[in-house]
Amino acid sequence: MRDGNTIRKVDGISDRFYGGERLSLQDGLELYRHASLLELSQMADWTRRRKHPEKIVTYIVGRNINYTNVCWVRCGFCAFYRPPGSEEGYVLPKEVLYKKIQEMVDAGGIEILIQGGLNPKLKIDYYEDLFRSIKKNFRVHIHGLSPTEILYIAHLSRMPVKDTIARLRAAGLDTIPGAGGEILVDEVRTQIAPLKEKTDEWLGVMRDAHSLGMRTSATMMYGSVDHIGHRLEHLLRIRELQDETGGFTAFIAWNYQPGGTELGGEKTGGFEYLKIVALSRILIDNVDNIQASWVTQGAEIAQLSLRYGVNDFGSTMFEENVVRAAGTTFCMDETELKRQIRNAGFEPRRRNTYYQFVD
Repeated sequence: MRDGNTIRKVDGISDRFYGGERLSLQDGLELYRHASLLELSQMADWTRRRKHPEKIVTYIVGRNINYTNVCWVRCGFCAFYRPPGSEEGYVLPKEVLYKKIQEMVDAGGIEILIQGGLNPKLKIDYYEDLFRSIKKNFRVHIHGLSPTEILYIAHLSRMPVKDTIARLRAAGLDTIPGAGGEILVDEVRTQIAPLKEKTDEWLGVMRDAHSLGMRTSATMMYGSVDHIGHRLEHLLRIRELQDETGGFTAFIAWNYQPGGTELGGEKTGGFEYLKIVALSRILIDNVDNIQASWVTQGAEIAQLSLRYGVNDFGSTMFEENVVRAAGTTFCMDETELKRQIRNAGFEPRRRNTYYQFVD
């Protein structure tokens, strides 16, 4: 039960928000603790409708390809990786990659999301050869690697990060996904992935990519050892960099999947997810698109999220290996994806990686 002081405080924040004032971390904390789910939905949906007044939800036909599962970092929250030397480790041969891409192209797909582990045998020449060969054989957009992978490639190849990105771009890398962000607070990162890059390094890769004219997405994996203050700090770090560069196309949040991980713990539910995506839309006022995570939440919660600031349903899923390794198995082809959007009261529209409509 909320007392009068709490109601007045939430109302005051709402008034400032609807008046066009940018909210602070403390405002976000007050909304998380005291605003109802309906109030958060109304605020987030108001922002969504200002940015996207049509009743349209976008999606892309693409494929996620994990080219290697070998990774020496051994993050406690990851059930996908295999350490170097493991009999279960792999690097996909080109012919396997080509087959996966061709299946996507045959289904009308235009984007491959290509990511993997930090494999100590793969230097920059591997990626340059891979991207050039893909571009030679297919007309697809390569949305590839994560800041974590790019930092490691730069380290192995003894190159500055910005030069590494420039060479990868010249070879065919088009845009960079926001994976590896987890929570952009070093207090959390040192607990769940002590061998990975720190917050400023992750943001630095994005800053360098944006300075070269590349667009990227931003993500947040919440619910491991983090609390709401950490999550809000993460959102504001994204907002600050977007103020500086304008290079983020979209923001995607998903909850930690504990199954099969060393870290373990409990999985947060749909109620928490809706609060987080609403606060993301409310606080990150300078990133145009918020994407649903139906892969981790399932179709019903993803549909609900369209009333909590989300305007994009993400990608079709031919396969998914990372969260599947943690026991999450939601899958959706284009027909089902469009049906879910329509059933939620919106018109589905195909897009490209830059969130432009395509036929």
